[in-house]
Amino acid sequence: MYQQAGDRGNASATLNNIGSVYNRLGDRQRALDYFHQALPAQREVGDRAGEAAILTNIGHVYGRLGDRQRALDHYHQSLPIQREVGDRAGEAATLINIGSVYAALGDRQRALDYFHEALPIRREVGDRAGEAVTMNNIGSVYNDFGDPQGALDYFHEALPIRREVGDRAGEATTLTNIGLAYNGLGDRQRALDHYRQALPIQREVGDRAGEAVTLNNIGGAYKGLGDRQRALDHYHQALPIRREVGDRAGEAVTRYNIAMVHQADGDLDQAIRELEHVVDLDRQVDHPDLEADTALLEKLRRQRAQDGETELPSGS
Repeated sequence: MYQQAGDRGNASATLNNIGSVYNRLGDRQRALDYFHQALPAQREVGDRAGEAAILTNIGHVYGRLGDRQRALDHYHQSLPIQREVGDRAGEAATLINIGSVYAALGDRQRALDYFHEALPIRREVGDRAGEAVTMNNIGSVYNDFGDPQGALDYFHEALPIRREVGDRAGEATTLTNIGLAYNGLGDRQRALDHYRQALPIQREVGDRAGEAVTLNNIGGAYKGLGDRQRALDHYHQALPIRREVGDRAGEAVTRYNIAMVHQADGDLDQAIRELEHVVDLDRQVDHPDLEADTALLEKLRRQRAQDGETELPSGS
């Protein structure tokens, strides 16, 4: 109806909303299709705030697809517009998104800088849910820095706020992160307890990407406990979901984990097959582990070749 009436602004806003729903459903490609239809119309009608929102949404989808550079490009287009129009809440959200991409790229200090810039803005605008997201993200970076206890401090601040505002998906994310921190401290059982609290919530809210992360993490905890078969079972549950949601970077992580279990079991052929997929996925998403994963693949190939050599008996 908006299109028939020539109402470009409302038509664009509706396209953006449809894209947002597809994004929440995990259909990233269809979400992108709608966002890319919405963007030129917002520019045409001069809606700068709407333009920034769509750029942020496009960046978010590219981030979930593992295309981090394209995600950053869109976030960095959005941020100055949000500052220009005084959208403090949107500015904080984009700062968080940029920080999250840098964290995924391994630039943890830059990630922390963006998260710490966002936190006071979220408190200023009274965004309790966003405050919890920010604390959760800061905790995640501390965990990546090898400071699981510092991470737990932030996660335990975030969790009651998640519950207070009824953010079930966010609650599951923080529970998963608490599990990761306990796993880093070597407390595998407590890690599993938190992962198992998170998993049914993720299924309840339809967070397929999060479900895959948690299944992958449960596999890691079982591997740490020496139960390699149960670890493989959970990795193999995670893998098709990673593919379904188009998370190529996540698929690479799960395949790498599967490869490591096969290597530990002495099955070099299967480990190599998985690592070949890992290296291919690393190249597709420009993953920072590409060089290390390629080196490991070559090492296992050499090991297999050496193991396959036949030593002839000495002559008389």
